[in-house]
Amino acid sequence: MGDIYILMVVALAVLAIIDLIVGVSNDAVNFLNSAFGSKVISIKNILIIASLGVAFGALTSSGMMEVARKGIFVPGEFYFNEIIYIFLAVMITDILLLDVFNTLGMPTSTTVSIVFELLGAAVAMAFIKISMNDNETVSAIWKYINYEKATIIILGILLSVVVAFSIGALVQFISRLIYSFNLEHKKGYVNALFGGFALSSITYFIIVKGLKGTPFYGDIKHVIEGNLTQIMILSFIGWTVISGIFIQFFKTDILKVIVGVGTFSLAMAFAGNDLVNFIGVPIAGWNAYEVWHASGQLASEFSMGSLAGKVPSNTIFLVLAGVIMVLTIWFSKKAREVIKTGVDLSRQGDGAEKFQPTDVSRVTVRGAIAINKIFVFILPEKTRNWIDSRFQVPVISLSKSKKFEMPAFDKVRASVNLVVAGILISIATSLKLPLSTTYVTFMVAMGTSFADRAWGRESAVYRVAGVLNVVAGWFGTAIIAFTAAAIALYLINLGGIAAVSMLLILVFLLIGRNYLRYNKKQKEAKIEKKISREEIITVRGVINESSEHIAAVVRRVHKLYTNVVNNLSVHDLNKLKKTDKHVSKLNQEVEELKDEVFYFIKSLDEESVAAASRFYILVLSYLQDIAQSISFISKASFKHVNNNHKNLKKPQINDLRLINEKLTILFNEIESDFNEKTFTNLSLIIDEKQELVNHVSESIDKQISRIRTDETSPKNTTLYFGILLETKDLITALMSLLQLYQEFYILENERNR
Repeated sequence: MGDIYILMVVALAVLAIIDLIVGVSNDAVNFLNSAFGSKVISIKNILIIASLGVAFGALTSSGMMEVARKGIFVPGEFYFNEIIYIFLAVMITDILLLDVFNTLGMPTSTTVSIVFELLGAAVAMAFIKISMNDNETVSAIWKYINYEKATIIILGILLSVVVAFSIGALVQFISRLIYSFNLEHKKGYVNALFGGFALSSITYFIIVKGLKGTPFYGDIKHVIEGNLTQIMILSFIGWTVISGIFIQFFKTDILKVIVGVGTFSLAMAFAGNDLVNFIGVPIAGWNAYEVWHASGQLASEFSMGSLAGKVPSNTIFLVLAGVIMVLTIWFSKKAREVIKTGVDLSRQGDGAEKFQPTDVSRVTVRGAIAINKIFVFILPEKTRNWIDSRFQVPVISLSKSKKFEMPAFDKVRASVNLVVAGILISIATSLKLPLSTTYVTFMVAMGTSFADRAWGRESAVYRVAGVLNVVAGWFGTAIIAFTAAAIALYLINLGGIAAVSMLLILVFLLIGRNYLRYNKKQKEAKIEKKISREEIITVRGVINESSEHIAAVVRRVHKLYTNVVNNLSVHDLNKLKKTDKHVSKLNQEVEELKDEVFYFIKSLDEESVAAASRFYILVLSYLQDIAQSISFISKASFKHVNNNHKNLKKPQINDLRLINEKLTILFNEIESDFNEKTFTNLSLIIDEKQELVNHVSESIDKQISRIRTDETSPKNTTLYFGILLETKDLITALMSLLQLYQEFYILENERNR
């Protein structure tokens, strides 16, 4: 039996490595969001700073299994084999759960997931034990489970969401009133005081969250405890003086320093505390194995009361874990996706929104507008005007040849994000409250963006929907983690090592599938070359960009039309469904271009604004007509096959294939012309239009004849006529677009002569 359990411990070690990778990919959002979003430090330097913080945090980690210390379950009530089963169920569930969230680009809490997985697996094992004991009833569950701790954690989630958002919003509002958006014109003493406050707060954060509980904390404990107030006062004075000196004599950007030091401190705290979420369970499993193996007793008879105390970890394990975490920060693409979600939801400007509005988000925004009207009524007009002036974002003028990518938010907000998150986590640690670092950092960022008026009337309903989605995901994490771990435990208890093997295979298969799907999605995104509006100023810029849009749309419509015809001919439902998703994506991108017409017109110079605006609007209108035509063709075909209607007859398929062949020639000519920007063949392409339209009309006439003779399916007729008529509309819209482009291009050339 010993060999079986050592294999299970080895499996725990392998799972720990995988869990570190998927866990860090999600938790990286905690300490990288502010630095990435503000762009005040280069990406390379951000990663170096974060890596140093993670490495330092891992080396100074107390290495104690936090969740076991909190007593989610009572170890003494379980035997060794049951404990190992619980730990295996927890690790398998944790990896799968976090990988799903990473793939979706959604931040979640590794602390909450590990806690509820332990709770779910322990509850399942407790019920199994109760069912096998005639002297115990269901009420005996509380002998095995510490339900009070789970209740505190749930309340901690609610508390962290509300408190972090509120305090983040309040501090950001005050900071913006002090700074406004004109950071360069602020007095040096203001920057020095802000630097003193921020850096002393971060110092407190490092002491309380980073050093407390480390092996060498005992050597300095007598100096810190009882003198913390004096230390903080001296720290504030010292950092204020140092900040003033560097600002005055070295022209140092103190906000940039705060962002860098804040990123280091959060990364350090993450590694020092959350590391146990990934390796705590496997290390506890190894220690349990050592104690049991030394006892010489049967696994099913050896009580694990030894785990009730602290579970020390090996320094080598901590170093290896730190190395894996650092490598993940540098190379994980999924980590960037999770970071992007947080940055997008808190960015200052408008842009494409990841989340769609819901009824709840609409009601929330309406409620906020109503509350704002009350404040408008209460506050004097002069006060309102002064406050509005502090939130006025300056307009940055750029030369016509220069492109500039604005950061998602400025240095003030990035600094507030880091400082407030650090203070709240420090306070929670000192009070021994189970607040999640993910919840605190994310909600602080959302609170500061709300207070900074980043959620305007144009974007609020989308941003609120996004925040509600993420928060709902957090609660979903707890429920799913509990349920999935309980099911995994039941299967392991039922099947033993065979069940463990099957679940491990499932883990590798699902992670592999998610990895392949993610890579495929990334490659498709590069191939499709998402159409988006660049910064345009001149008429020539309008011509160049619109030609790229036309080439991109034509290339994708060609591929989509071919896929529909081929997949419809063999009734391939799955491929039709995939094609319909790509069609929806194309429609969405064209719709986003139309939504940005306002910014397009604003970017034009005075000489170009009238003609170029009319041209661009018409181009987008025709592109939308083309996208809508292929959308109808795709959706009608998918609906037909999905409803299990009869296949199209061979003559109908042959006609569609012949039309597709002629369209392929047309599409290739158009794409070539617009990619090369030669436009020499536009007249010839337009002249070929009638031949293609006539062929479509002939196919319609053929179908009419078939209806009179041998056609027996009304559904086939409806689908076939629909495809032909939309194909005709697609050709017409495409030719109208070419005619418009030809006229505008000729006019522009004549104007430049």
